[in-house]
Amino acid sequence: MVAFNGETLAQKPAEENWAGKTASAVHRWCLEGSNATRWTIEGTKLPHKDFIEQGGRRVGQVVRYAVDKNGILSVDRSVIWPSLRIFPNNTHGSFIRAYGNEATPVLSVDQQPLGPMKLKAVVLDGTLTFIGAAGGLDIQRITFPALEKYTAVDRWVLTNTSTKAVAIAVAPMQLKSEQVGPYGVNIAEVTTDAPSQTSLEPSKTLSFSVYLSARLAGDAAVDVDGAVEEKERRGFIQSLNSALQLETPDPVLNRAFTFAKWRVAEAMNDTRGGLMLAPGNLRYYAATWCNDNVEYAGPLFPFLGDKAGIAGSLNAYRQYIKYMTPEYKRIPCSVIAEGTDTWGGIDRGDAAMYAYGASRFSLALGDKAVAEELWKGIEWTLEYCNQKLTPAGVVPSTTDELEGRLPAGNANLSTSCLYYGGLRSAAHLAIALGKPEVAVDLNARADTLAKAIENFFGATVENFNTYRYYEPGIPSFSEPKPDPNAPMVLRSWICMPLAMGIFDRKQGTIDALFSPQMWTPDGLASRSGDKVFWDRSTLYAFRAVFQAGETTKALDFLRQYTNRRLLDDHVPYAVEACPEGGMAHLSSESGLYCRIFTEGMFGILPTGLDRFEMSPRLPEEWPSMALRHVKLFGRDFDVEVKRNGQQLDVQVVQNHKIVQKQTLQANGKVTVVLTKL
Repeated sequence: MVAFNGETLAQKPAEENWAGKTASAVHRWCLEGSNATRWTIEGTKLPHKDFIEQGGRRVGQVVRYAVDKNGILSVDRSVIWPSLRIFPNNTHGSFIRAYGNEATPVLSVDQQPLGPMKLKAVVLDGTLTFIGAAGGLDIQRITFPALEKYTAVDRWVLTNTSTKAVAIAVAPMQLKSEQVGPYGVNIAEVTTDAPSQTSLEPSKTLSFSVYLSARLAGDAAVDVDGAVEEKERRGFIQSLNSALQLETPDPVLNRAFTFAKWRVAEAMNDTRGGLMLAPGNLRYYAATWCNDNVEYAGPLFPFLGDKAGIAGSLNAYRQYIKYMTPEYKRIPCSVIAEGTDTWGGIDRGDAAMYAYGASRFSLALGDKAVAEELWKGIEWTLEYCNQKLTPAGVVPSTTDELEGRLPAGNANLSTSCLYYGGLRSAAHLAIALGKPEVAVDLNARADTLAKAIENFFGATVENFNTYRYYEPGIPSFSEPKPDPNAPMVLRSWICMPLAMGIFDRKQGTIDALFSPQMWTPDGLASRSGDKVFWDRSTLYAFRAVFQAGETTKALDFLRQYTNRRLLDDHVPYAVEACPEGGMAHLSSESGLYCRIFTEGMFGILPTGLDRFEMSPRLPEEWPSMALRHVKLFGRDFDVEVKRNGQQLDVQVVQNHKIVQKQTLQANGKVTVVLTKL
């Protein structure tokens, strides 16, 4: 367990130990329709259990479901309301309630208990839908969070499959609990709109919903209609489906990309401090972090064009500016409790995270007024890093984003690379804002830093010509008493130079990442030979290897990873950490998954408020690929890449007109300037 500022981050037991299992030859799940996956129960290995996180603006839930050896379904869940607060009002101060069988309606058919539901299939399509039968009825059970209301919905659709009318009775439900918080008494309620008695004719259906709601005492009870909420949820999902569409010959990659858009966009919570992306896992809500919100997810949202995602990201960047003082003291790791407090008495490299994320976001958004507003934060964080440089010319930090879980020395590779990436993107932004002399200085600093990264971190590690992550043997926050004789080992974040465009040790680094020492059935181990993994570094590595031009190898391992996450035993999103995070579906990891394609495979790098560089990496076996309805700079355009012998034809189409058409050599680059709105 790790504790800072009095807040304990207790290790959460894994829901099930999927880690290290070999991916099945035949996947448990399959693709269905245009935007869904299905698990058909018959013929698959039972028992089985899994869980999924779902988010809405004011409510989220983690639904755990299990199917026993006879195909009988059981469901329990934890529902969280981020803007209903409890004591202590800290990072983990959201109102949460856990529900089991007591939140499942009690039904009878012709005065006989309905009995357990025998499951036939499970469908993921933006909802979690169970399809089965019991008591002569076909049953669909559709669960999802309301889009805007403080309610999770469990919607039931019963169909009479017999040849005679049946009498269905549903017992009343009225569960209630309370917990005092800083804004009053939080009240959680479970109710149903099911009729107490119904005669259901053959082939007819009965629909009703169970509502898991919460409110402050004194506020009116939540008024909700399950059918309306389902329509709104599906409308939200469809709006995401219509933006930033990935088209490749690999339907599994396309589907995983679509699902990742859902997960990162649904997690934007409405709080007293504005919209805030919730990483999730019943722990991280109503706050902003310099890694998850600022570095990972923020730069994606302008590509997707999701208004709430953009507003929440902008809110995150603004949250930190008030902590940027003339004394250049560290900014907090996190602004918590709806923006009313901070967390983190350490420097994790947060200034470098901010400089990189805010620069990328500002360029991609294409709004000059926003860029000028955020420039002061970008400028401050770059100067903070500059003032802290060690005699070796790299950026020191107390630790890295793992906050002492693994050794990081007094200066780590990740922080310096993020500072480098921030310098390069900030230089592009400076030119766009009419500051050419600033851009010259920032690029010069980046050139110097690249040499320092090579000189300080460049090393032979486990016989690979790559990077050491930190200087071993020096006492530090994460290693107060290091073993001076401990050998250097590979770390997953050695991908960072490649991700930022430093390719000096490209081949050795790629070989190390995909070596038996590092690659596991779940992606990269956090360090050589370790069982601990965090998807975020694996996702960064995929993007980095595509950017480095090793397309075939990147695609091979990306397919392995994607099939495992989307179609095997724990689905359907990228996860956080194992074992600590229990492989939770943290939302920002899904943002990083999308960026494998936008910035890695398509190589799109915004370089101005209306322009970008593109270095597409079309796999040799693919004739073409495309991104449709890209929303960069507030535009809407398509990017099409087609094979032409050993060359690539690249075409950008905006408003049904070809903006640019160019033929590139393999690993070539094109600069695209979009037309005015």
